[in-house]
Amino acid sequence: MKIIVCIKQVPNTTEIKIDPVTNTLKRDGVPSIINPDDKSAIDVAIQLKEKHGAEVTVICMGPPQAENALREALAMGADNAYLLTDRAFAGSDTLATSTIVAAAIKKLGADVVLCGRQAIDGDTAQVGPQIAEHLGIPQITYAAAIDYNEERNSLIVKRQFEDRYQTLEVSGQCLVTVLSTLCKPRYMNVWDIVDQDSKEVGKITFADMDLDAKNIGLAGSPTKVQSTATKQFDKTIETLELDPEAAAKAIIDALSKRHLI
Repeated sequence: MKIIVCIKQVPNTTEIKIDPVTNTLKRDGVPSIINPDDKSAIDVAIQLKEKHGAEVTVICMGPPQAENALREALAMGADNAYLLTDRAFAGSDTLATSTIVAAAIKKLGADVVLCGRQAIDGDTAQVGPQIAEHLGIPQITYAAAIDYNEERNSLIVKRQFEDRYQTLEVSGQCLVTVLSTLCKPRYMNVWDIVDQDSKEVGKITFADMDLDAKNIGLAGSPTKVQSTATKQFDKTIETLELDPEAAAKAIIDALSKRHLI
């Protein structure tokens, strides 16, 4: 079984910066992590590998620094890692991103594709389902548990559905999006971290895939952000030197005035 896990490197900060020209996130100089849902998907893939035998490949679209996320995935136990990187990919919305990622999956080949449910920087939950549509394969979203039936060569997926759960079985090539609550990220010992340094992270560029430049990057992104703004928080300190009863009344009045109580 060949498993491909699609991950995204996302900003690890509440201080989001926006490019005023492109209205996209500024990522340079911002500390980043593997998107939590995607990290859970990596762990699911490693569990399937350990239990049933599988080759796990992790792919990530992003700038050169996204290689750090792939190296972390290798330390977690992935067999292969590929960075999808090219200036032509810059500014891609979810549709353009899914077009690029689907092309990479076609190039590499996979029986099962795992994605996180959604990324914390966009919260759209669109890329996984769009990849499945591009590939023309079944998809199961919001997976809360995944197992593999060797006799029937099928995945058994328990998915969250509003206030209940569904259990589905799918055979053949498929895509599953995973909740971050499915797994707790595994502990990486020092030898895992050292070992990943000896592994190569492959690079896949625009020239390596069957892509039309009109369908990727800003040119291929029908979603156009008209304007963006970050929420500003003003901090003020007010000191009350009153007796306890008067101080309590002053605090209640101040909170009421700000509609906090």
